Amino acid sequence: MAAAKKPFDTEMIRELALLLAETDLTEIEVSQGDLRIRVARTVTISAPVSVQTTAPVAVAAPIDARLGPGAPHAPQATDLANHPGVVKSPMVGTAYRAPEPGSAVFIEVGDKVREGQTLLIIEAMKTMNQIPAPRAGTVTAILVDDAQPVEYGEPLVVIE
Repeated sequence: MAAAKKPFDTEMIRELALLLAETDLTEIEVSQGDLRIRVARTVTISAPVSVQTTAPVAVAAPIDARLGPGAPHAPQATDLANHPGVVKSPMVGTAYRAPEPGSAVFIEVGDKVREGQTLLIIEAMKTMNQIPAPRAGTVTAILVDDAQPVEYGEPLVVIE
């Protein structure tokens, strides 16, 4: 007699599809034991795309509202991607700066942190994952906003 096959976890498939839509990813794959689920979507362009080239224009960088008036410009995430003190996202998900809405944030710029201290959390597939400080130091930049979608390897925080 053949063993009955396990039904697919349709709720997990729905969550993966929602994650694709929220993060503009085109494909995601997860495996759990013998089960492997791959969800992909195709992106279609409904209107013709035209490409124009123009001469570069200098644009002033926006001032980070958290720094206050008269403060220096906030560091750009792309500038800090290779910084030796950068903490990068270990997963795709949504970054949260506080443990729950309305509560105090885990860290602020200028805070001293110890190794292992929670810097923020990333929600991935309804699971809250604490992102610990890889080393002790001072937080010199926070590169994500609360409830911001993040990609794997995206710079989150700089600790010097």
